[in-house]
Amino acid sequence: MAAPTTTSIRPSAAGSRVIARLRGRTLPQQRARMFYILILPWLIGFVLFVLGPMIFSLGLSFTRWNLLNLPIPIGVENYVHMAHDALFWQSLKVTTTYAIVSVPLGLVFALLLALLLNQRVRGLAIFRTIFYLPSVASGVAVAVLFLWIFNPQFGLVNSLLSYVGIQGPGWLASTQWALPTLILMSLWSVGGTMIIFLAGLQNVPAELLEAASLDGAGIWQRFRFVTLPLLTPTILFNLVLLIINQFQTFTQAYTMTNGGPLYATLFYVYYLYLNAFQYLDMGYAAALAWVLFTIVLVLTVIVLRTSDRWVFYQGGA
Repeated sequence: MAAPTTTSIRPSAAGSRVIARLRGRTLPQQRARMFYILILPWLIGFVLFVLGPMIFSLGLSFTRWNLLNLPIPIGVENYVHMAHDALFWQSLKVTTTYAIVSVPLGLVFALLLALLLNQRVRGLAIFRTIFYLPSVASGVAVAVLFLWIFNPQFGLVNSLLSYVGIQGPGWLASTQWALPTLILMSLWSVGGTMIIFLAGLQNVPAELLEAASLDGAGIWQRFRFVTLPLLTPTILFNLVLLIINQFQTFTQAYTMTNGGPLYATLFYVYYLYLNAFQYLDMGYAAALAWVLFTIVLVLTVIVLRTSDRWVFYQGGA
């Protein structure tokens, strides 16, 4: 007796297409669902601790609130008062001057350090660590250190100058030297910018440099016509970061000068802090914060919009 044969039921061609289409739809949906589940903690944190406070501060900028009573709506009075506030304009002037000088100075200094640390010398890892370490030191600790270095009476700099018969300036105690001193101090923390430049230099193709060398290009020509154009995306990235960071300078004024002498180092964020936590004018402080946000946003957009004129991408984009 012959064994019964089993026949597999196969779907028709049309049925196979329907099943394949359903499977094709299900997999992306599952991936999308899993994506939103995984980013949900970040979304919750962003809404609660970033977007929510931003919206609250925007509404607060149209009120008068001293932290003790309920906020009182006053419309745009805070912004009108800002236009007639001499200390607001002084803080904006100090911060803008600081950023205009320290941003290009920091870019150039960090790039020079990166070029030095990109050479093939013995103990290179140790040198890279030494030059990067200052950037991870605490801002308050660095401020205390520079308070001693630039002390006009017994500071390190003036003591060294006295050995060669030069009387040092007042540094942080002088209205003329206080801001330049803080600009000079900003070079202490260029390690992060230097590391990013160093990564950009590592990505410059060696064959392009060798081809330029074979064509008779010297060190300066290779840097100007090969290295620098390929480094412009890195320069753009560091430029945007430095603009944002320098406009938010606070620690130096808070721990070293208290905005003095005679408001010579009254940085914008420090003035915002004074209004919020000394004068207890949270509404005005919120308005100052939104003006700063607008300034930084406009500057960042301008830099990004004009970047296509000077930034070169290897892919030709």
